[in-house]
Amino acid sequence: MDILQKIVQHKKREITLKKKLIPVQQLKGGDLFARPTHSLSGALKNSKSGVIAEFKRRSPSKSVINHHSTVENVATAYEKAGVCGMSVLTDSHFFGGSPEDLQIARASTNLPLLRKDFMIDEYQFYEARALGADVVLLIAAILDKEDIRKFTDLAHQLDLEVLLEVHNRAELEKSLLTDIDMIGVNNRNLKTFEVSLETSRELAPLIPDGIVKVSESGLSKVRAINELREMGYRGFLIGETFMATRDPGHQAAEFIKTLES
Repeated sequence: MDILQKIVQHKKREITLKKKLIPVQQLKGGDLFARPTHSLSGALKNSKSGVIAEFKRRSPSKSVINHHSTVENVATAYEKAGVCGMSVLTDSHFFGGSPEDLQIARASTNLPLLRKDFMIDEYQFYEARALGADVVLLIAAILDKEDIRKFTDLAHQLDLEVLLEVHNRAELEKSLLTDIDMIGVNNRNLKTFEVSLETSRELAPLIPDGIVKVSESGLSKVRAINELREMGYRGFLIGETFMATRDPGHQAAEFIKTLES
């Protein structure tokens, strides 16, 4: 069983419990549920840097990344650094995140916020809206085309944008929908955890022009981002490059300064 299968199995048990504790009707009554959302795709189209900065404590591939920085401080510093949006891991078991991290980020910044989790159930979309998310992640590797269609429609009904993540050509071809807001090409092989920007290079010409292209993982060099921008990418999801330092916000600011110079 690969890591994605393990995560999905655990996520199913987690959601079953959550539904009993906090029903959807209660989520709909939350203070943040009806707030106007911010457009990440719009921010990326109008940005010189296109940086989406991530808050991530650990991962299955890297174990501990950062256990000293607080969500509040990082969110505030990311916004000051000039990032386009912020990705917040809300999976606890595998990534050390929590739904509360997203709530704290929402209270700390006006940036578009991406709820980065393994979305497999409609409940999670209502939860994302209640937590203050603006964007949700759909991972093609764990969803079929019918699920992607259904979840995209639900996200849009809730005024949430969709970032659809693909890892290869087959996932992209099965997932392409005309109303997807953004497609994220993950350069990390989820079976070997190896990272190669060749994935973004290969898939760039296959993504329709109307969809905002985002490259994810392994983006630690300014020259790599400049190369990908020439291929049509407008978003660059960067996590460990910032989070694996003592001051993620400062690192993001310096990176963006170099990128825009």
